[in-house]
Amino acid sequence: FFQKTLTAVRSWFTLFGWSKGQNPVSIPHSLRRDVCKVQITVAQDKNFKRSLDKDKGFYEMLFHLSGQSIPGIAASQSLPLDPVERMFQLHWQHSEVLSFLKSQGAYLSHVLPEFLLEPEDYKMWIKDFTAHPSRGRARGKFSDKEIFVLEDSTFETMSKRAWTDVLLQTYKVFVLPRISFRFVSDPSSLERMQNMPIIKLEPLSSNVYSRYERATLAWLNKHYEKNRKIVWKDSKKGGIPPMRWIVNFDQDLLDGLVLAAQVAAYCPYLIPTHFIRMYTNPRTHQQFLHNCLILVKAMHAVHLDINIKV
Repeated sequence: FFQKTLTAVRSWFTLFGWSKGQNPVSIPHSLRRDVCKVQITVAQDKNFKRSLDKDKGFYEMLFHLSGQSIPGIAASQSLPLDPVERMFQLHWQHSEVLSFLKSQGAYLSHVLPEFLLEPEDYKMWIKDFTAHPSRGRARGKFSDKEIFVLEDSTFETMSKRAWTDVLLQTYKVFVLPRISFRFVSDPSSLERMQNMPIIKLEPLSSNVYSRYERATLAWLNKHYEKNRKIVWKDSKKGGIPPMRWIVNFDQDLLDGLVLAAQVAAYCPYLIPTHFIRMYTNPRTHQQFLHNCLILVKAMHAVHLDINIKV
């Protein structure tokens, strides 16, 4: 489950996390490396050339998505050449990033700054803190109880999970809030859905989905109910699909019909060429696969190449 989540996160941030096109992301390797690679490598290796405008780092991505600079941190933050001082500087920067995200509503209390370090820097952090606890507390502002000494493999797992959660929370606080609620008050859409339970958008009406996620569910319900009788009115593979209440982002989307209805709302010309051939009451794995193949082909036909596998 976590690996599938990581893959989805990596794909989205690779495609949409940057201001100027795609930029490959690996979790946690490229994220850990990019916060410190510019100053050290360029200074020590004349054969290494890096375009700051093209090859962007984590801070540039965060600025692009949030529209805000992290207090005290520049996109091209300079780092000390001394390894220990450099490690403490990175630890402080990670602390500031986490504080910034938390101030925007991110849930990251389980992520400690040292989990975001490179493995060698993490070992240096543990060694220095153990040898000089008073200095570690003064710089890191942590008590002894909050220091975790992890084996190499365990640290890699923890670091991967920490960076994944940082990206997920970044998406939650800076991308999801862009969703508009204007369509919810559309009288015609409410009239068509009068027999459907209403998905409430109040902040406390769900302990699973945020207000913005529930707005997306309402959008899915609206277009599916509006388009199911239009898209498949001439279907020869099951007729018009039945009414359904879409309440989650996994089980309710598996057969491809709901997502096809969304695409058809904006690209109705795909109905006769693609969607009419879908099974409207699929029951077998082969029929589910058939529907999803058509959906992905339709996305490719309109150049919506977001790397979704069937």
